[in-house]
Amino acid sequence: MWDRSLELFGSVDIEVDPAERGSRRLIVPSACGRYELLPVKSMDVPVYVEAGVADAGIVGMDVVRERSADVLHPLDLGFGACALVVAAPAGTAYPYLPTGETARVATKYVEIARDFFARAGVQVDLMRISGSVEIAPLLGLSHWIVDLVETGRTLRENGLVVLDEVMHTSARWIVNRASHKLRLDEHQALIGSLSRAVELRETVT
Repeated sequence: MWDRSLELFGSVDIEVDPAERGSRRLIVPSACGRYELLPVKSMDVPVYVEAGVADAGIVGMDVVRERSADVLHPLDLGFGACALVVAAPAGTAYPYLPTGETARVATKYVEIARDFFARAGVQVDLMRISGSVEIAPLLGLSHWIVDLVETGRTLRENGLVVLDEVMHTSARWIVNRASHKLRLDEHQALIGSLSRAVELRETVT
């Protein structure tokens, strides 16, 4: 996400010195000195933006929903497209187990999964896994998983199949509500530049 974000910023003349890209600096200045970039983990981006520590950020819509972040998300940036799905080893029963027991579901996305299954009227026991979720049903830890899928290769190589689709997601430009109101013209100008860059890239590809 960081490299794709820098590529997008470069297309709107927000350049970062190449020497800074591989550094361990926690605050990376733009070459023009107008912006500061924070290379934080995806799950933390909505936290920084909602709190106003950062005016804006780039993160997947899945993370925004998982964090229940109170932020604006005015622009789909057109990269990082994935699907959040329910998956399990081939032949696994869904959406109910034949034994009548409550299905165990391993996921990084506990809040999204809780909402999804509640809406479907399916009772599950959710367990948060931060590493490779795909291994959980293979070891008998869970019956199903909820995880992001881009090409499906990892699922196939581990004998898992998609059982249901939870949501589509992609990289979004998110904005702090107060900052957007106070600096509306600046925010709108940058959003406009980013939108044109996205449209141009989509036209070229």
